[in-house]
Amino acid sequence: GGRGAAASPAASARFERCLYAVGFLDLFGVSMVVPLMNLHIKSLGASHTVAGIVGSLYGVMQLFSSTFVGCWSDIVGRRYSLLACILLSALGYFLLGNSTTVLLFALSRVPVGIFKHTLSISKALLSDLVSERDRPLVMGRFNAASSVGFILGPVVGGYLAEFEGGFCQTSFICASIFLLNGGLVWMLPWSEENTSNRDHYQDKGTNNCSAKSNHNLHLKSASSRAVTNRSFFQSPWIQVATVLKKIKGIACSNLWDVFLVRFLMSVAILLYYSNFTLALEERFEVKPLFAGYLMSYSSALGVLAGCLLGPITRLYGHNTYRLLLHSSTFTCTLILLYASAPSIWMVILSSTFLAFSTTIGRTCIIDLELTVGGNEASGTLLGVGQSVTSVGRIIAPLLSGIAQEFSPCGPPSLAVGLALLAIVIMNANKQKYRSHGSVKLKNQ
Repeated sequence: GGRGAAASPAASARFERCLYAVGFLDLFGVSMVVPLMNLHIKSLGASHTVAGIVGSLYGVMQLFSSTFVGCWSDIVGRRYSLLACILLSALGYFLLGNSTTVLLFALSRVPVGIFKHTLSISKALLSDLVSERDRPLVMGRFNAASSVGFILGPVVGGYLAEFEGGFCQTSFICASIFLLNGGLVWMLPWSEENTSNRDHYQDKGTNNCSAKSNHNLHLKSASSRAVTNRSFFQSPWIQVATVLKKIKGIACSNLWDVFLVRFLMSVAILLYYSNFTLALEERFEVKPLFAGYLMSYSSALGVLAGCLLGPITRLYGHNTYRLLLHSSTFTCTLILLYASAPSIWMVILSSTFLAFSTTIGRTCIIDLELTVGGNEASGTLLGVGQSVTSVGRIIAPLLSGIAQEFSPCGPPSLAVGLALLAIVIMNANKQKYRSHGSVKLKNQ
């Protein structure tokens, strides 16, 4: 028994490190290809309109598939769903490298649009591994590792694009990276994790929870694994029916305000970035190259913010609601500062702190979803949250275009209003959030 308890933190640590690597490689591979896709489809003879329609195809499929795939991972288990998503995404990028016509290009985006939910399932797996108290810290590290890949990927992809057939080579490298991720996931000590993760929660439960609640947690975990193992061998129709039942349960739950806050803050941040380069050029006569450097600088600070999330959550006593409220208020203030900035130095100042507030807010809203909704359907919750963000990505460009008709500062000004509305909703429902937060604090 002592040996199993000792192995528990080591097994969870190995899982966490491997999933950090999966997140880094995932965004590294994707960010190599995505900046080159418009150039490639236009080289195939597509018009601007056709290129835009094909580009939006991915977003529409992600909107409808993220909830289903996330819920499916709750039913069949993280291992099989994550492997399926990785391998089918690899197939999509392999087909993308072989696309010689616009039709083949569009078809190659179908498996990626439906199954490219590797990051969401990895986050769901992380939430299964760690306690609620440690979840923001682990999620912050995962986001930081993924962001590093997003920073390095475009540099490597741009370098490879200089060579003849560079896009095809880049797509094949991306597909190979996904296959490497599949190997990492396959080699994870899943059977050891099942036993050691129980011991890990038992050790934490000795200090943090009562014996009764700890016993219930073990029974619930064992039951969930048994259901998962049976569900993988069920017919597809039974799995679909179970998925729809779970989604209906989420839709009828009291999580509407959490998802509405996520939607409003997502749209606000997207509006801030929507015309960033154009607005700087019109307001301060700054060249696009400088705007690109400023955005890369913000991304690098976002990585640092992810690493600092642990000390910040400890400073807040692991009260996710209060940290989310303060970070959202800070984000709203910084966007207002950017919209009314009299000089470029004020823009740099607001961008610096905005990188921290948005990174913290993005992690906290996911943690709040899982805390209020419960971990028993973490894949479904993360999938619904991803769908909410996808709706924001569809709506934000339209709102930005309308707001820009009035002023270059129109999109960020509208973003301030949406962020204020999110803050009002959080304050109106603070009693519900605090009740969940008090449970978390009581279990420390």
